Amino acid sequence: MSAHTSGAIRPGSLAAWSVALRPRTLPIAAVPVVAGTALAWARHGAFEAWIALLSLAGGLLVQIVSNLQNDVGYTVRGGETGTRTGLPRATARGWLSVRAVRAAIAVAIVLAVAAGAPLVVLRGWPIAVIVVTSLVAAYAYMGGPRPIAYTPWGEATVFVFFGVVALAGTIYAQAGTIDAAGGVAGVAFGLLAASVLAVNNHRDIAHDASTGRRTMSVVLGAAGSRLVYRASICVAFALVPVIAVFGASAWYMLPLALLPQAVRVLGSFDAAGGGHALTPVLFRTVMLEAAFGVLLAAGALASALAG
Repeated sequence: MSAHTSGAIRPGSLAAWSVALRPRTLPIAAVPVVAGTALAWARHGAFEAWIALLSLAGGLLVQIVSNLQNDVGYTVRGGETGTRTGLPRATARGWLSVRAVRAAIAVAIVLAVAAGAPLVVLRGWPIAVIVVTSLVAAYAYMGGPRPIAYTPWGEATVFVFFGVVALAGTIYAQAGTIDAAGGVAGVAFGLLAASVLAVNNHRDIAHDASTGRRTMSVVLGAAGSRLVYRASICVAFALVPVIAVFGASAWYMLPLALLPQAVRVLGSFDAAGGGHALTPVLFRTVMLEAAFGVLLAAGALASALAG
């Protein structure tokens, strides 16, 4: 992203859209669907490829709505000032027009509803609730009269919709039911998703406070913000043995192989201090979450194959 300067990005180009879409964050939406699909097969013997594909499409589109609205919302609200330490926003830099991004958001919402419609027909009102509330949360994060991003509830929103709902909802779409192992897995994954936003908000704490944003990091202060980030990761890994107990298989312990990586990420978070130095930590946290989901999926598949 360091190359993203006003001279390096041509307005309206694919590179400009890449800035707004934030493709490096898409594993947050994709991996819980992969893990949920694996758990549905391992725990309930349920797998349909078309359900998996529609669930994946829906999850990615919800993330895209959130990313695009995040880009345009900050610009419209004047949140882009010289003190912000995060990655550039396409609309603020003039690389994309507000109108174009809002049109893309509308298209993504329509596509997400279209992806969810067959699942609603299959599984009924619970899927309808998931589709509608997920899209509302994605839009409301930086849209509407009181965006979630301006309150302390951002991490909680990510925990619910990009963790519990994304993973457990995928299981329900496949199997029509959810058990304790799937529920705890959703909680663990939600904590890791929340940790991604926690490090993002910790990085931007000074800027957010100066622009009137009352994020959890601003409300709790730097010390409290650090505690939230550490606790989110530590508790997520502490829940792995609980998943294994409910799943009745030691294979669900596979994510614990990431403990050394988790320790390194926490160490880099402590060493970074603040500002731009935390941006690499942000992406390392995304990759930790993605790897956790992949190993959880692998453990579920291995447990089923082992009988």
